[in-house]
Amino acid sequence: MDNGERKDQLINDINALRKQRKAVILAHYYQPGDIQDIADFVGDSLQLAQQAARTDADVIVFCGVHFMAESAAILSPEKTVLLPEPSAGCPMADMVEANRLREAKAKLPGVKVVCYVNSSAEVKAESDICCTSSNAEKIVQSLGKEEILFVPDGNLGGYIAAKTNRKINLWPGFCPTHHRLAREDILKAREEHRGAKVLVHPECREEVWREADYVGSTAGIIKYAEDSTDTEFIIGTECGILHELTKRCPGKQFYMASAYMICPNMKKISLQKVKDALSNMVPVVTVSKEIREKAVCALERMLAVQ
Repeated sequence: MDNGERKDQLINDINALRKQRKAVILAHYYQPGDIQDIADFVGDSLQLAQQAARTDADVIVFCGVHFMAESAAILSPEKTVLLPEPSAGCPMADMVEANRLREAKAKLPGVKVVCYVNSSAEVKAESDICCTSSNAEKIVQSLGKEEILFVPDGNLGGYIAAKTNRKINLWPGFCPTHHRLAREDILKAREEHRGAKVLVHPECREEVWREADYVGSTAGIIKYAEDSTDTEFIIGTECGILHELTKRCPGKQFYMASAYMICPNMKKISLQKVKDALSNMVPVVTVSKEIREKAVCALERMLAVQ
């Protein structure tokens, strides 16, 4: 059996198991193209959280990283949530721990904790409201004049502070993939692709987003490129986005701002691992009742902000 035949067989097996298990497959835009293609729904963190909350499937196969599967388990405790590769973590999420957050809150009495979804269930349980890069500005504005501690992404928090023109206490965390992109990379890409619009994610450093034509979430970048009359774009986010961009924008050209915009954790899931997860119904991601009851409040508050 050649690779093409093996892939077709895996897809057939996954489709049969998906039906048998009454499962839905959710995939992030940063996943490998094969995974995006077999998913029932592909989206960014906000879209996936919304989908996990509303699905009527019995099983959620989450093709992303651990905090995303945890969020699905928090929002849908009656469903079985599978993460096909249990080691698919998030370095940014690991940069804040619940005990350290409690210590920080004690030093800032009355502070409202805005927690980026790229965080553990335990950290969400210590937070007042969650946000994603799609809705962070709206979430911060919803808190009026309250003092805010933004965790764990200092880059996104700094961008939102600039957008809302307010002081925000920032946690010193970051996404290694986005953080490594430098202003020099943008200037070099502009030189190589004159006239191309620069679209970057707000997890990038300030020196990067200050150089961009558009700053937005993964879904926001895709929509901008789709709606734009421009035909060439320099992309400053994880390279998995190219799969959706090229599908939605035929005839347009996309250039990565750097060859190093790749998240190794997002590339750990394969078709074989999805099949194995559905076959064996493991690995299951669960959240304890005590943690879930606290964390769900922060997520539901986020989903309620329109």
